[in-house]
Amino acid sequence: MEGGDSGALRKRGCCFTKDDFLPEESFKSWGNYGKAFGETGTRLKDRLLTRSLDEIELNEVKATSQNDMKKSLSWWDLIWLGVGAVIGSGIFVLTGQEAKEDAGPAVVLSYAISGLTAMLSVFCYTEFAVEIPVAGGSFAYLRVEMGDFVAFIAAGNIMFEYLVSCAAVARSCSSYLATLFNKDPNFFRITAHILPENYNKLDLAAVFIIIVLYIVAILSTKVSSRFNYITSMIHVITIGFIIVAGLTKADIKNYSDFAPYGTQGIFRGAAVLFFSFTGFDVVSTLAEETKNPARDIPIGLVGSMSIITLVYCIMAATLCLMQPYDKIDPDAPFSIAFNAAGMGWAKYIVAFGALKGMISVLLVCAIGQARYLTHIARTHMVPPCLARVNAKFGTPVNATVVILVGTAAIAFFTSLDILSDLVSISTLFVFMLVAMALLVRRYYVSGVTSPRHQSLLIVFLLLIFVSSIVIAVLWGMGETRWAPYAVPLIVWFLSTLGIRVFVPQSRNPKVWGAPLVPWLPSLSIVMDVFLLGSIEGKSFMRFGLWTVLLLVYYFFVGLHASYDTAKETFERRAEATKQFQKIEEGITNSGT
Repeated sequence: MEGGDSGALRKRGCCFTKDDFLPEESFKSWGNYGKAFGETGTRLKDRLLTRSLDEIELNEVKATSQNDMKKSLSWWDLIWLGVGAVIGSGIFVLTGQEAKEDAGPAVVLSYAISGLTAMLSVFCYTEFAVEIPVAGGSFAYLRVEMGDFVAFIAAGNIMFEYLVSCAAVARSCSSYLATLFNKDPNFFRITAHILPENYNKLDLAAVFIIIVLYIVAILSTKVSSRFNYITSMIHVITIGFIIVAGLTKADIKNYSDFAPYGTQGIFRGAAVLFFSFTGFDVVSTLAEETKNPARDIPIGLVGSMSIITLVYCIMAATLCLMQPYDKIDPDAPFSIAFNAAGMGWAKYIVAFGALKGMISVLLVCAIGQARYLTHIARTHMVPPCLARVNAKFGTPVNATVVILVGTAAIAFFTSLDILSDLVSISTLFVFMLVAMALLVRRYYVSGVTSPRHQSLLIVFLLLIFVSSIVIAVLWGMGETRWAPYAVPLIVWFLSTLGIRVFVPQSRNPKVWGAPLVPWLPSLSIVMDVFLLGSIEGKSFMRFGLWTVLLLVYYFFVGLHASYDTAKETFERRAEATKQFQKIEEGITNSGT
C-alpha cells in the first residue's frame, strides 16, 4: 500500500496517483492500515457520536473541491429543474393502473394525498437547503444532525437507487423511441445469445442517450438548466394538449361511481402513486449553485411541487372522464383512451410526451447524482479525486463521468424487468431520516439543550417512529377496520404534542424555516413509514443486501478515510483558534 513515485506514474501517462484515491494517514502503509483497522471499534464510536457543523460543511468540506461551482441558477431554473426531475413517464402508466385496480375515478384524491405527503418532505428539505446550501443534499444534512455513519448508509442507498432508476429510464427511452417509428420496443437492441436471459438485450441506444445527456451535464449547469427548460416546456405543452383534447371527449357519467374501492382503495393508490413524486430531492443538491438560496430554493422547491401535483390531478381527472374506470388499459391508458375516442393518432403525442419527460428526468438526475457523489468525496468516504470541480466548466467532471459509466453499464446489459424489481425503499427511508433530522436540528443543540430535554426528545422521537411502524404493519397486514389504528395514532399525536409542550426549541432557523414544527416533520415521518409498509418484499431484500455491501466498504475503507479527514479538520480548526487567541492576546497586551 506504499504510495510509490507519483511522478513516475504520471510520466507513464496515468492521470491519477494513489494519493488521489487514498491520501489519508491510515493508508500510507500496510502497517498504518493494520493499526487503523485495529481501532475500528473506537473509530466507529467516534463517527457514530460526532456530528459535523454547518460551517464545516460550508467551508472546510466545500474547499476540498479546489474550485467553486458556478452560482448560475435562479428560482425559475429550480422550478423547471424540479418539474424535469419528477414528471417522467410514470404519469402515463401509473394513473391508469391505479384508477382501474385501486381507486377508480377517486385516483385524483390519491394523487392529492401523495402530493401532500411529498410536500411535507419538500418543506423539510427546503429548510436544510437554505441553512446548509451545499451540493451534498440529504447527505450533508444528515452528517450535521445524525453523524457520518447514518449519512453514509442513507447516501449510499439513494445513490444506488438513482443509478438503477436512471438506467431503467434510459432503456425506457429506447423503447419509446422505437414505438415513435412504429417499431418493436426492442428494435434498437442487439441480442447476445451467449449471455444469460434478461442480460442479453444490449441497448446501444440507451447508452448513447446517457452519454449525450451526461456530457450536457458536464459542460455547464446553466446550459443543462436551459436544455431542461426547453424539454420541460415541450413536455408541459404536450401534457396540456392531452388534457385539452381529452376533456373534449369527457363524459361526466364516468364519475357516477367515484370511489368504487372505498377509502382503502384511495390510500392504496396514494401509496403507489407517491413514487411519481420522487426526484425533487435532486434539486436540493443544486443549492451550492443557486444565486440566492434563501429566496430561490423555497420558491423553486415548493413552486415545482405545487405545479406537479396540480398537473397530476388534472391528468388523472381527464383520463377518468374519457373512459369508465373499469375500461381503462393499465399499460397504456392514455393511448388506448384516445384510440377508443376515435383519436388514435394521439398515441404518438403521448409517446412523444413520455419520451421528453424521461429525457428531462435523466438530465436532472445526472446533475444531482454527481453533486451527491461530489460531497461524499469531499469527506473522503469515497476517493477525494471525485470531489474536484473543473475550473473551466465549474462542474464536478470526475464524479459525473463515474456516474455515467455506472449508469451506462447497467443500462447496456440489464433488462427493464430486472431494473423494475430493484425499485428501492431508499427514497422514503431518506425522506424519513431528513424529517427526523429536522426535529433534532430544532430541538437539540450540543451545550444548549439540557440532559433532561435531550432525554425527553429521544423518548418522543422513538415513540413517533414506533407508532408509525405499527400503523404501517397494520396496513401491510390488510387491516380494514379503523379501531386498531386508533392506539398508534393517539401515541403519535401525544408524542408530537409532547415535543411541542415539554421540549423547548434550541435553534430557530436563520432565514427560512419549515412551518408548523414539530407537527409537519412528525407527520412526514408517519406518512413515509406508512408508505414504506406498502412496498414489496424484493425491495427490502435489495435494501438489506446493498446495505451489507456498503457496511463492508465502510468498515474496511470509508470509516478510516473519513476518520483521518475529520481528525485533520479538527486539528486545523484547533490550531486556527489558538492562533486567533494569540492575536487577540497580543492586541489586548499592546492596548494596556
